[in-house]
Order: sequence, then C-alpha cells, then structure tokens
Amino acid sequence: MNPKLNELFSRRSVRVYEPREVSEEMLRDLLEAGMAAPSAAGKDPWRFVTVRDRATLQRLTEGLPNGKMLAQAGAGIVVCGDLTAAHGQEMSYLLQDCSAAIENILLAASILGLGACWLGVHPRPERQAHVRQVLGIPPEIVPISALAIGWPAERPPARTRYSARYVHAEKW
Repeated sequence: MNPKLNELFSRRSVRVYEPREVSEEMLRDLLEAGMAAPSAAGKDPWRFVTVRDRATLQRLTEGLPNGKMLAQAGAGIVVCGDLTAAHGQEMSYLLQDCSAAIENILLAASILGLGACWLGVHPRPERQAHVRQVLGIPPEIVPISALAIGWPAERPPARTRYSARYVHAEKW
C-alpha cells in the first residue's frame, strides 16, 4: 500500500462504538465533505437527515436488519436523494451522486478519528418505507442509505482490497 494513501486505506466499516456523542460541528464537517462530492451536471440531488436522538436511532434499527450498531452510534446520517433535482430526473444519476457523497462522508469520518458504517436502504422497499416513516421523509425524496457514525471502540487495520484479476488493460 502506498503510504501517501494511508488515510484512504484506514477507512474501514466500524460497527462498535464508544458511548460518546458526535458534536453538531463534526456532523457539519461530515456534511460539508459529502456535499463536496461531484454530481452529474452539478445538480447536487442529495439530501441528508442527521439523527442524534437515541430513541430515533433505535427505531431506525428496527427496519434495518444489518444496522443494529446504529443504536450505539453517536449519530446517524440518512442520505436521501431528490429525484426531481437529479440530472435528467434519472435514478441512476441520483444513486451515483449520493454514493459519491456517502464515500466522502465515510472518508471524512475516518480522517476526523470517527468510525462509520454504510447501511443500504435503497432499493429495498420495506427498508425505504421504514426509514421514510421514522423520519417523516416526504414521498418525492428517496432514502438511499443510513450511516452509523461514532467514536470507534474498535480500529480495524488499514488494508487494500486490490486484486489484479479485476483489472483489464486496454481491453477486456
């Protein structure tokens, strides 16, 4: 691994958190990082719901089978997309744009010493309905993912997942 990329290789999914709050300022930093992502035609269709209330985090876990760590996280960020704002009102662009914002948030969390875990919501209708209901998300907004954010109680080692078998030079 190239040591200049250590911050990137150190970003790992964290599922166990210390019982500490994540400040509003840190959430703002993460959202600024998310909104620094590229988006198709500069449309920025992402929308965010920040959650620090413990009861709400617990309610979110009830509809996210792989998201139990949210209940112990210092905060959650639910990433949504506004299809009417997406380039050409295309779901594919919305998903790409929101995914770029999500990755920026995950990298920023790691750089700031936080841990984070990406939880899929889209395209599962039952998960989307649950998140929509818990957070009062309007029908025109698409819940894409939930991010558990907190102070890590575990620190998985930096790693690369590079595999030459997935790379084709010049043509397939």
